[in-house]
Amino acid sequence: MASSNREEISIQDEAVDKSKFKTCKQIAFYRRQKRLCPGKSLYRALLDTVELSNSYVKFEIVNEECKVTLLVEIYEIEGNIFRLKINEKTPLKPRYEVPNVLIKEPACLRLTVSQKDTNKLVLACANEEQQLHITANPFQIQLVSKDETILSMNSNGLLYFEHFRLPPQFRKSTLQEKEDGSAKPSKEDQEDFGLWEEKFGHFLDIKANGPSSIGLDFSLHGFEHVYGIPQHAETLLLKNTSHSDAYRLYNLDVFGYKIHSKMGIYGSVPLLLAHKPDRTIGIFWLNSSETLVEIATKAAMEVLPSRAPDISKQRVLPQTDVRWMSESGIIDTFILMGPLPFDIFKQYAQLTGTQALPPLFSLGYHQCRWNYKDEEDVEDVDAGFDVSDIPYDVMWLDIEHTDGKRYFTWDKEKFGNPERLQKQILMKKKRKLVVILDPHIKVDPLYTIYSEAKEKGYYVKDHKGKDFEGICWPGLSSYLDFTNPEVREWYADQFAFETYKGSSEILFAWNDMNEPSVFRGVELTMQKDAVHYGKWEHREVHNLYGFYQQMATAEGLIRRSGGLERPFVLTRSFFAGSQKYGAVWTGDNRADWRYLKISIPMLLTISMAGISFCGADVGGFIGDPEPELLVRWYQAGALQPFFRGHANMQTKRREPWLFGEENTQIIRDAIKERYALLPYLYSLFYRSHTVSEPVMRPVWVEFPKELETFGIEDEYMLGNALLVYPVSEPKVTAVNVFLPGPQEIWYDFRKFLCLEGQGIVKIPVTLSNIPVMQRGGTIIPLKTSVGKSTEWMVDVPYELHIALDTKESAAGELYLDDGHSFQYVREKQFLLRKFTFHNNVFSSRCADENGQFHTKCVVEQILILGIKKKPSSVLASIHDGKDKAVAFTYDAKNSVLTLQKISLNVGIDWVLRIK
Repeated sequence: MASSNREEISIQDEAVDKSKFKTCKQIAFYRRQKRLCPGKSLYRALLDTVELSNSYVKFEIVNEECKVTLLVEIYEIEGNIFRLKINEKTPLKPRYEVPNVLIKEPACLRLTVSQKDTNKLVLACANEEQQLHITANPFQIQLVSKDETILSMNSNGLLYFEHFRLPPQFRKSTLQEKEDGSAKPSKEDQEDFGLWEEKFGHFLDIKANGPSSIGLDFSLHGFEHVYGIPQHAETLLLKNTSHSDAYRLYNLDVFGYKIHSKMGIYGSVPLLLAHKPDRTIGIFWLNSSETLVEIATKAAMEVLPSRAPDISKQRVLPQTDVRWMSESGIIDTFILMGPLPFDIFKQYAQLTGTQALPPLFSLGYHQCRWNYKDEEDVEDVDAGFDVSDIPYDVMWLDIEHTDGKRYFTWDKEKFGNPERLQKQILMKKKRKLVVILDPHIKVDPLYTIYSEAKEKGYYVKDHKGKDFEGICWPGLSSYLDFTNPEVREWYADQFAFETYKGSSEILFAWNDMNEPSVFRGVELTMQKDAVHYGKWEHREVHNLYGFYQQMATAEGLIRRSGGLERPFVLTRSFFAGSQKYGAVWTGDNRADWRYLKISIPMLLTISMAGISFCGADVGGFIGDPEPELLVRWYQAGALQPFFRGHANMQTKRREPWLFGEENTQIIRDAIKERYALLPYLYSLFYRSHTVSEPVMRPVWVEFPKELETFGIEDEYMLGNALLVYPVSEPKVTAVNVFLPGPQEIWYDFRKFLCLEGQGIVKIPVTLSNIPVMQRGGTIIPLKTSVGKSTEWMVDVPYELHIALDTKESAAGELYLDDGHSFQYVREKQFLLRKFTFHNNVFSSRCADENGQFHTKCVVEQILILGIKKKPSSVLASIHDGKDKAVAFTYDAKNSVLTLQKISLNVGIDWVLRIK
């Protein structure tokens, strides 16, 4: 029998109790590492062991106290990236190295020795402006660019590496063992520092391999603004942790997570960015075990040389120290040298992959609730969108659609005819269905998925070798071991139409609870001493678990189509590289103004970590939003990458038409504006897919030299053309928007007016609008009208909004393909068009000659903002064709020229000349 709703809710309420989650001081490896004294390094480099090859430099370092030797490997990677690996030279057994995240083994360049003595080694890099300075005693590494130290490693002496050792009962030594493992632990030390077992509440974590944590400090010279390391409900700028908990990267199911907290929630990407006006750098710490990050920004003195003898000048420079601590694995870190923000994004994507190009429908609006009651309820909601003239693309079903929380099944009473629902209702209206597929499998021998996986040994094991079992939505459950490639293959096969009865080609997937969530487990997740494929403990792979489920799910959706169709998979748990498989969202937020406000820096942080396809539940998942909050959230969500309305089962119904006609109209306008903007959004996703530019990005990324932008988190850029300021407070009649760029011109996106002033500008707002500005120098493609869903709009004409800059020029692009298949890769069936406006000449040109895609679509209308005077004529010319006159109107008051009835195919080259 499935759990009743009452049982489920009581379990979920249990998750709200924050005492069920650890603070840093309750984490044993953190307490052990914090015993290190800053400034006193335990390690010395043995420079007589240096070994050079065409692709790396290797040498040994030794712990001066316990005499354990570690092997250091340094690589220079094509694209201005450095890699540092530190591992035991001769471990008792292999240590875990994260697989499957890097898309390939990086191509390396040759490092050469330019200087070497007893205490120093200088390595010359392929980039002649850069060097690596290695000091032997105390061991540290400095990365120097143009004679400026950019970054140093272990300059605070916090390198920490707990080597594998025999359990205490196998040692003959009777000495007291220190936490570094040099002798036997006392009972007091064992209880305090959790070397071989660790208690939390009534849970006991048995550490078969003993202590194995690692750590390293980095000093970022000249930097005081740091970003990244999602996921936290925190500010965009990372905070100093000197007097608070460290940032925790440990994927956890935290229902209604706390605002402004550094505790781990659903996802973890160990990528940190540092920025100053002339450089951006990144640190990618490739480790999937629990990780803590400490940040300390301080002033540092720099001595400048002087021409006068005995006189030197000093200047105070900022410095940010970042300390990474992980429970296990090896040190495997990548330094991304930029120097520009967009260089960092490319370098990170070079390692972990770019954002998967989503099917076009998934950029439309998604309607979700836990749970729509039955097929009739779904049909009524679907019809409600049409009656209310609101477009949408995807209906979602939560856990109640299944037969007793058995995934890949349907409730026979509530959803007795799923094929009819999909094919006769949704497919006829060119809409899709997404269903939930969680990783826990109900323990039921009569359930085919369970029994088959049981027979094949596909479940995670407990430390005694039995199938790990925990409580989740179905009650007692086993957990598929997605780290096993054979399990992923088998899971992907479950999506075949003949296997997944009642599914169709319009059914897509939602992976929830995949941190993994275990209701009565330690911190509501899996025991760290559970055992995975390859006999690796869960502690090693914890943050990878959801990554692997999304990988297997995406593969299943691709495979069922014979490899032809792009998948759509939303996941709650994610890691570095998750962008390759689909979308993420910010989890169980609340219907509260503070959660709307914090969603902006949360999404910006996720976006900077390579995952462009991200969003927050519109309206807030938990609780009942007041109408004004709901309206404001729709306005924000419509201008963010993933756009889904979602609500908990305990909330009141909140379909967009249930809040009075005035609010319905405002929500309708926001959603329709989203659909009109889909050509621009889809083109942004193409850039994210090909050159790794975030779709939604902080203002500083576009304006990296402007100090005033570095901390802005209440507004953001959507691509390079739109500045968006969501209203995130009630009863607001005006907002202060920062307009960056002293040489920039900004236009009201809807009224086409040129905005007066620079810097902070006060802009009046009503409930029906939020400020959206188009940047001068950009061209945005839109659709002239919207349909019931994206597929209704395939042949709808385009209009272009051209916003002129101070040079009366502008540029933009449009990407176009069939919106659903992989033909854009395999057969080069796509169009990439480049639009330019300069010297009163507009041109539409092919931006990629490899692309071949035929479309009926035409550009019907063009608006040119900021044109100074009314033209006498506008002529259109096509190659080998006669010029034809174009009708136009001119608004002299607002300097807007509108070209009408152009009717030129978007896929061919043509020119407009304004005289």
